Amino acid sequence: MQIAIVLFDRFTALDAVGPYETLGRLPGAETVFVAERPGPVRTDTGHLALTADRALDEVTNPGIVVVPGGPGQSAQMDNETLLAWLRTADATSTWTTSVCTGSLLLAAAGLLDGRRATSHWLALDQLGRFGAEPTGERVVVDGKYVTAAGVSSGVDMGLTLLGRIAGDERAQAVQLLIEYDPQPPYDAGSPAKAPAHLVEKFRADSRFILT
Repeated sequence: MQIAIVLFDRFTALDAVGPYETLGRLPGAETVFVAERPGPVRTDTGHLALTADRALDEVTNPGIVVVPGGPGQSAQMDNETLLAWLRTADATSTWTTSVCTGSLLLAAAGLLDGRRATSHWLALDQLGRFGAEPTGERVVVDGKYVTAAGVSSGVDMGLTLLGRIAGDERAQAVQLLIEYDPQPPYDAGSPAKAPAHLVEKFRADSRFILT
């Protein structure tokens, strides 16, 4: 199975690398990073780049599509080259997935109409504008569509899908090998748990402010 992880300018690194480290361990799978043009693609910090091995039009039949999010997602919402590729790839994919605001790109391509989906907590309300049914769950599976919430949840998404494809034991083995045993020093990883003033600050500064 070929796993195509989409890259675009100012994507968030962990959105792509989390699924790469989990789904990429699927037995017999080929993982390829794709973008409009091959070559280095910068993350949202500008200090790190991942290399797109192939152009979008060189990858026509991936088994799994992974779309990360990040600040650069906004500029891609009307990029018909990318959206058309997502529709084409989705037509034959076994699984179409996203992390963080990557779900907004799937929604903009018309792939999440009437489906339950999640995204970064700051962007959840935007999903409804594109016909999806927003949910605050960390990982949502609706048919062949698997969406993950913000950034770090891409690891959870990868393990969830790995378990469905290769079985629970394989997913557990990968979790053990990457020692994914979260024990965060703070219990502030969701707006329901974080200090209210931080939640309000990020809402006020968000690029997803509703108008």
